[in-house]
Amino acid sequence: METPDENPSAKRWLPLEANPDIMNQFLWGLGLSENEAEFYDVYGLDDELLEMVPKPVLAVLFLFPITAEAEADRMSEKEAMENAKKEPSEKVYFLKQTVGNACGTIGLLHAIGNISSEIKLLEGSFLDRFFKSTANMGPLERAAFLERDRELEAAHSVAATAGDTEAPNINTNVDTHFICFACVDGELYELDGGRSQPLSHGPSSPDSLLKDAAMVIQTMIQKNPDSLNFNVIALSKKADGAP
Repeated sequence: METPDENPSAKRWLPLEANPDIMNQFLWGLGLSENEAEFYDVYGLDDELLEMVPKPVLAVLFLFPITAEAEADRMSEKEAMENAKKEPSEKVYFLKQTVGNACGTIGLLHAIGNISSEIKLLEGSFLDRFFKSTANMGPLERAAFLERDRELEAAHSVAATAGDTEAPNINTNVDTHFICFACVDGELYELDGGRSQPLSHGPSSPDSLLKDAAMVIQTMIQKNPDSLNFNVIALSKKADGAP
């Protein structure tokens, strides 16, 4: 997706497919241990289908179509955020998206960056170094750091060409967008690199994260009733020592 503050000469990547297997290989290769966490498809948002998702859920990724209605809605939310007195928790890890079509990888980084207390990254791995290097940076500094990083760009390129569907031309404007939901400091946050800051959706907990995120996602889907282009993917913690 084109980010709102992106200029035409900015760097662009191939879009990432909404595929848990690809995301798993991508993150496992960057330093998330296979024994720590894994992505799973969420097949529906009713209670019965949510119950099928392995628990505990650490983060939720949502891919949705960008439409004129969705953009207008996002702009009204942006105004509401700017008028809100409450600042997001300082514990939220957030970075802006300045690379075209990089929303999938930004979503993955938002997922991992906000569950550091729940998982261990392999010492000295890319993800371990990335989050240590960017810990004290602001959202735009983190974006610039990511934009310069050749290792992540190469890993993203491999993941983006590993999908079941043929990757589009790199200059194609993709009409879908990834965001991440995570529970930080007792609140459900929507983490979208196209926004200026994290958006709080109110109280949540690690136990209710999936259901809370599903309610927000359901509202977003209802605003685009004619579209089928939605994907929900959960990142779940594995049981200790799980193969």
